[in-house]
Amino acid sequence: MAIALAYLLSGEEIYFEPKGKIFLGELALNGELQPIKGVLPLTEQAMKLGYKEIFVPIMNAEEAALVKGITVYGARTLKEVIEHLSEIKRDRKGNPLEKERPKIKPQKPTQILHKDTVHDIDFSDIKGQESAKRGLEIAAAGGHNIALSGPPGTGKTMLARVFSHLLPELGNDEILEITGIHSIVGLLDDSLVTEPPFRAPHHTASYVSMIGGGTNPKPGEVTLAHKGVLFLDEFPEFEKRVLEALRQPLEDNIVSISRARGSAIFPSNFILVAAMNPCPCGNKGNKDKICICKPNDLDRYARRISGPIIDRIDLWVTVGNVDYKKLSDEVVRSERTHTIKERVRRARLMQEKRFKNAKRKIKTNSEMNVKELGVFVPLSPEVKELLNDSAERLALSARAYHRVIKIARTIADLENSENVEANHILEAIQYRPKVAN
Repeated sequence: MAIALAYLLSGEEIYFEPKGKIFLGELALNGELQPIKGVLPLTEQAMKLGYKEIFVPIMNAEEAALVKGITVYGARTLKEVIEHLSEIKRDRKGNPLEKERPKIKPQKPTQILHKDTVHDIDFSDIKGQESAKRGLEIAAAGGHNIALSGPPGTGKTMLARVFSHLLPELGNDEILEITGIHSIVGLLDDSLVTEPPFRAPHHTASYVSMIGGGTNPKPGEVTLAHKGVLFLDEFPEFEKRVLEALRQPLEDNIVSISRARGSAIFPSNFILVAAMNPCPCGNKGNKDKICICKPNDLDRYARRISGPIIDRIDLWVTVGNVDYKKLSDEVVRSERTHTIKERVRRARLMQEKRFKNAKRKIKTNSEMNVKELGVFVPLSPEVKELLNDSAERLALSARAYHRVIKIARTIADLENSENVEANHILEAIQYRPKVAN
């Protein structure tokens, strides 16, 4: 559209004042305007650069109108834009020499409305697995990464999918940020993404599709899961290069991509939910079935996940087989999703209040660095001694040591406790992997 208007303007076939106006849209051979990707971030940038009016295809207008401070016009054809822009010829007295041309009405500002989504599965529908549910509640409350390990068919995938329903509602700024990311990639079905995203790539996913990249760098799954959940089922089966590339987003909440044509930094602040079998055959530790894996197979399987990646996952939860009586008993029902979500919401509010005056912009316990841990999570001498003794016995790395403190702080928040007590530390330690780091 911009090229066509510039050509007509330079050829003096139309006349209008282009200053302060920007034009986005692909032009079809029949003159219709086709929608484009990334309209939201482009409109935001146009507003920041001082443009007053933006013309976009009608199908992009609602998305562009999310940005305040700039007038949005949505057009179906190039002819509509020309008729809107072209000035009417007048005689010396100022009288019009031709008919008034129709004008495009400005798009009304798009309101951000939170949808009340009805989910198919509730936490109460999942029988048993109380320890796993507890771990997921802690992960949601503090923004911690979690790994679920257990035999096939124990409900790991179902737990991971229901987990995203525990996360608090997104703020308006977060909605705009996530919507912009999905718009760039072309995954925007509605005009807004109002719920935390849930991404579940297959374990055969390539490095570029997971981390991002390409000739012109584009976001990958770690960025599409920003402010939401990245679920990696069959975790050890992912390509080793992909797993190792998770180090930066898990630690810094960003991913840096460098290519010949330039580099890009994408946000990737997500909660990782990893699911895995205890061994290649899946029956290690299963009371009902015999593990047929050889020692070499077990060693090879364990080495697929490196120590640094293990350190970056805060909670390791075992998901065992459920007793058949619980599966068939209609009376046995656990807490509903909204009950757990309310506790998560209260814990998040405590964290928001705690970090209100922090120098960095952080919202959850998992985002604290070492310096902030000393400021916001002071430990009594008795609790510190207990933690040090446990860390020495388990041979925790420095990173794992600090993550135990963060988890303990989240557990204390869920109990509405002002201080981290010994029982919070002891529970947090239970979620470290049962092997030396």
